[in-house]
Amino acid sequence: MKIFVVKKLVFAYNGNEKKIVEYEESHMEFRPCIDIHNGKVKQIIGGSLKDMGSQAVENFVASQDAAFFARLYQSHHIKGGHIILLNPAGSEYYEATKEQAIQALRAYPGGMQVGGGITPDNAGQFLAAGASHVIVTSYVFQGGMVHYENLERLSAAVGREHLVLDLSCRRQGGDYYIVTDRWQKFTQETVTLALLDKLSQYADEFLIHAVDVEGKASGIEEDLAALLGEWGKLPVTYAGGVGSFADLQLLKELGKGRLNVTIGSALDLFGGDMQFEKVLDFLH
Repeated sequence: MKIFVVKKLVFAYNGNEKKIVEYEESHMEFRPCIDIHNGKVKQIIGGSLKDMGSQAVENFVASQDAAFFARLYQSHHIKGGHIILLNPAGSEYYEATKEQAIQALRAYPGGMQVGGGITPDNAGQFLAAGASHVIVTSYVFQGGMVHYENLERLSAAVGREHLVLDLSCRRQGGDYYIVTDRWQKFTQETVTLALLDKLSQYADEFLIHAVDVEGKASGIEEDLAALLGEWGKLPVTYAGGVGSFADLQLLKELGKGRLNVTIGSALDLFGGDMQFEKVLDFLH
């Protein structure tokens, strides 16, 4: 068996078979977010989102538009953040939310990822607007299971190198179940090392919100962080519950330095106490 390292991905070759065996990352990266709901940049409590009536419990509503935050992240040379559209297509607010996302992508071409209702039919317009990747959950998970035909169709349409799979999850019993449709519907799929292995053939990265603690800044999902830290074969961004620098340190330890991190409501940009520049200094 031969081992090769390419762009921090470690591949093992056994005859003609190529397999990712490890993702080499020297430190946790900060991955910023721009969450857009009802046409405005917001921080919400993740588990409170309801499509009916376009409702959510809000922690913060920004006076600035999405493009402002994209330019801010660009000025600090931070790549790989995500823009999430929190209104479904068909909502009275969808077009306003989508326009905010498009403007942010144009403000920072190639610097940010975008998710929320992505399908093979609309992915191209977001990539053309400047997205580095599209982020997908609901299109891939149909009837509570991974729909591999849809996954293959999407991966072929945009290219594996432009696809991020969102495996955001909520805890039931001792397992973390993937949730779809803006975190409102449980699937039958749980986050496991085996599932990450299988899905890694189709995607460039994973984004995982710990929905039960999302927006609460009350501590991370430690068991989930430890589980994800055992894998380490592709970039994984963890989001949810970070409320202090102690939480950041704990995530770094549990994730074995393999997890990138998103901080939302706790960040001073969104009304929290953690200073943006100090977060960057801490991680670098």
